Amino acid sequence: MVKKKIVIGNWKMNPLSLQEAEKLFNNIAKSISNIKKTEVVICPPFLYLEKLKKISRKIYLGAQDAFGRDEGPFTGEISAPMLYNIGVRYVILGHSERRMMGENNNEINKKIKSALVAGLRPVLCVGENVRDESHNYFNLVKNQLEECLLGVSKNSISKIIIAYEPIWAISSTPDRKDATPDDCREMTIFIRRILSDKFGKETSRMRIIYGGSANERDAENFFKKGGIDGLLPGRASLDSKKFSRIVKICEVSNK
Repeated sequence: MVKKKIVIGNWKMNPLSLQEAEKLFNNIAKSISNIKKTEVVICPPFLYLEKLKKISRKIYLGAQDAFGRDEGPFTGEISAPMLYNIGVRYVILGHSERRMMGENNNEINKKIKSALVAGLRPVLCVGENVRDESHNYFNLVKNQLEECLLGVSKNSISKIIIAYEPIWAISSTPDRKDATPDDCREMTIFIRRILSDKFGKETSRMRIIYGGSANERDAENFFKKGGIDGLLPGRASLDSKKFSRIVKICEVSNK
């Protein structure tokens, strides 16, 4: 089975108003109306989801997080079944900005299992803070994968997307450095090996995407040389022209 490439826009805590969100979403939808071979997902803030789902059937909706329990006395939380019931189909889990607030692999594991049961496709973010000379960052990513995917069945594993997110390369990191397609390819190969060793042939259908501040200028190189099945842009997804350009580059890379 051919894997369809995917571009997932993470709006984070933007924009400030529903009117702005609808305008941005509309502009993206119009710009990618001819896209056929690429899956496009937008992950806006929670409170815009229900309004945006009425604008375009071509764009899938994703959430930026979900709680690890279905319901109950958990003030401020939103569960995976709630998201599915309003039309959400993807959910970002384990993003570095969530981990910075104290989220750990055990919590992410619960969220992944809950999302799968609810019918959502989890986008699991993994990645290192720095690249040390002794290559310990491989062990860190290996631990993230093993702990976050603990107890996930072989039948469910292909529904999960892995987003490689080198924290040292994302735009919000002070003194950030640009990751190269070679950096990405090296880690993508490593991730696939870890997944294959644990889950077997089912992982051949899994998609691995890059989430280290991808933009319209370097997207083509990452698709050509990075060994990826898609991108997870953040800042670039808030500009309809830039995001649409990334989607179109992805479309051309689909063979």
